[in-house]
Amino acid sequence: MKIVAKILKWVVIVIAFLIIGLYATGYDYVLKGIRVVYFTGHTTAFIDDHPYFTNRTIQNATIQPWKTHKLYNTIKPTQALNELNDKYGTVAFLLIKDGQIIYENYADGYDKSSKTNSFSMAKSITSSLLFKAIQDGYIKNLDQPLTDFFPDFKGEFASKCTVGDLSSMSSGLSWNENYTSPFSVTAQAYYDEDIKGLIQTLAIDEEPAQSFKYLSGSTQLLGMVIEKATKKSLSSYLSQSFWKPLGMNDIGLWQLDTEGGMEKTYCCISSNARNFAKFGQLYLQNGHWNGQQIIDTAFVQLVKQPRFKASPEYSYGFWTSDYKDKNMFVMRGILGQYVISIPEDELIIVRLGHQRDAQKRNGFPIDFYNYIDESYRMLSL
Repeated sequence: MKIVAKILKWVVIVIAFLIIGLYATGYDYVLKGIRVVYFTGHTTAFIDDHPYFTNRTIQNATIQPWKTHKLYNTIKPTQALNELNDKYGTVAFLLIKDGQIIYENYADGYDKSSKTNSFSMAKSITSSLLFKAIQDGYIKNLDQPLTDFFPDFKGEFASKCTVGDLSSMSSGLSWNENYTSPFSVTAQAYYDEDIKGLIQTLAIDEEPAQSFKYLSGSTQLLGMVIEKATKKSLSSYLSQSFWKPLGMNDIGLWQLDTEGGMEKTYCCISSNARNFAKFGQLYLQNGHWNGQQIIDTAFVQLVKQPRFKASPEYSYGFWTSDYKDKNMFVMRGILGQYVISIPEDELIIVRLGHQRDAQKRNGFPIDFYNYIDESYRMLSL
């Protein structure tokens, strides 16, 4: 017993020193990551994690229900789609044709009202808020410099970075997009309690507007610009600009870094498949919704085409693809969250779930192509 007691004593001492070390080095956010992820039985961020964070409410108003197609849920999923959904833990799968839901399926106790994490689909929404802020006169245009809002931002090229560069992932920001190390800036942004302070320790140390480089920090900095320009929280501005006009079926939740703090604008809007789909439909309708021109058609066209020829997979906050020789634009999250809009066929494919394929082709996970293939087989298109 004495030996066991000694071992336990030293284990406690080692753990205590580790905790003190994390606090002393500024890595105390790792403890929150351990508590939120591993103590809940997960190994990474997960789609139901919003209760473990502070959230700000995105208010809705009068609900505008989706129309259902005359063939609603009469078409059957292919065997390959069923296997794909089982393999990667799909919880919501929708097909929207000509503005009407033609197929809808939920799994594992999820339904049309279930809130799950958008992850990086929020980048598309944050860029949409940028477009809206320009229309509303808060921001001049896509070429307005970052330093108009943060004149002391660090870096040799800070004065050359524009809000459009932030949206199109060509900012030159000193951010390491690392999803595996608990000590990376990406992990710190997710679990730390001062995301503004974190972003302002960075610098624009590469020349902007030269090429595509996917950096979540660019979208977080863009969110800080929008907040400063509008003098409104991002959740409030999202409610006013999109959530209410689109008639969302429920409130949304946007994760904050801390109580009363800043939205994680690069990720983490909790809502449901029907609501996320409305952003795809809005752009499919050239920014027009229920008698209003919510987004100018010029911005819609920007979203549909890549900014850089050398990187045909990204535009301004949206992913782009020419798969099947069709012009597609996509909202996308790290665990296989997709809102795939295909204007040529007036089709939207929505998939939410727990995992995605680890392998990629042309910048997209392999399962992205599989969902499209099986959707076209279902619809015989």
